[in-house]
Amino acid sequence: MQAKAMAKSVRIAPRKVRLVVDLIRGKNVGEAVAILRHTQRGASPVVEKVLKSAIANAEHNYEMDPDNLVISEAFVNEGATLKRFRPRAQGRASKINKRTSHITVVVTEKKEG
Repeated sequence: MQAKAMAKSVRIAPRKVRLVVDLIRGKNVGEAVAILRHTQRGASPVVEKVLKSAIANAEHNYEMDPDNLVISEAFVNEGATLKRFRPRAQGRASKINKRTSHITVVVTEKKEG
């Protein structure tokens, strides 16, 4: 059984979020929360919120034991890009892409044995 949580259109660039998600993939849930709490990155509170949501989904919807959960999948996809323009020299404009992310965390129960 697996429980999943997603955060869509988070206003952080996907490559920045992937750095944080790579730290917790495959870890125990308690260890992952501790890592996220002590990581000095802007994306870590957002990823922690998604992880806690996945834990709550597992506990409430599938009656899994939260102490026995492992992060089986954690990935970040690119969301819609907000396109903005910035004035430059000599009447020109340059494009600014404000990227968004779709963060997904899947937790499963640890195999006994």
